[in-house]
Amino acid sequence: MEAALPTYEDVHLVKPRLVYISQATETGGVYTRDELEALHNVCRAHDLLLFVDGARLGCALAAAGNPLTLADLARLADAFTIGGTKNGALMGEALVIPDPKLAEDLFRIKKQRGAVLAKGWLLGAQFEALFTDGLYFELARHSNAMAQRLQEGLSEKGISFYFLSPTNQIFPIVDDSLLPALREVCAFEVWGPAPRMGQTVIRLVASFATTEADVEGLLTHFPL
Repeated sequence: MEAALPTYEDVHLVKPRLVYISQATETGGVYTRDELEALHNVCRAHDLLLFVDGARLGCALAAAGNPLTLADLARLADAFTIGGTKNGALMGEALVIPDPKLAEDLFRIKKQRGAVLAKGWLLGAQFEALFTDGLYFELARHSNAMAQRLQEGLSEKGISFYFLSPTNQIFPIVDDSLLPALREVCAFEVWGPAPRMGQTVIRLVASFATTEADVEGLLTHFPL
């Protein structure tokens, strides 16, 4: 960031005002507390806001070896979302803005953008349930555990990975000849071509609803 910011000093370019990151990232990675501290400090030094997209926040906070907490996010980010859609809710994200001054005109802005729901409290009710008795983090830990078991099982079969992920997304590199059979038994995203010809990187995602039987059953479709 420090190296890139001088590029935008030209008056013909848009002046940066906000840094946007995802936690967990689109490749399953997790920003550590130290990394977020560093981002926070750079943002403060350059009068930038830091926004954390938490669509997969539960899995990031529940990742093994990650001490980051919601309290840390409230201290380090100017705004962040707590994802519900990908962690047990029917739909919805909770937007958290720790500084009340930053949120002063939020309702008016939502009205301008047509984003005010007449029955919006129904979305909030889901989060009340998810944050009762630690359910939100229980679901996230389960999602991570199922993905890690799948990653471990594929590794035992000699499958390599484009990224190694500590969360609920994994990115195995599979032979193209295997793709038609996999499409018959599971849904996956083609991430892109692998470095080696005849192979493809796919994304497999475990959820709160994934069972151990689902994982073990899928592993049987990968040859040794």
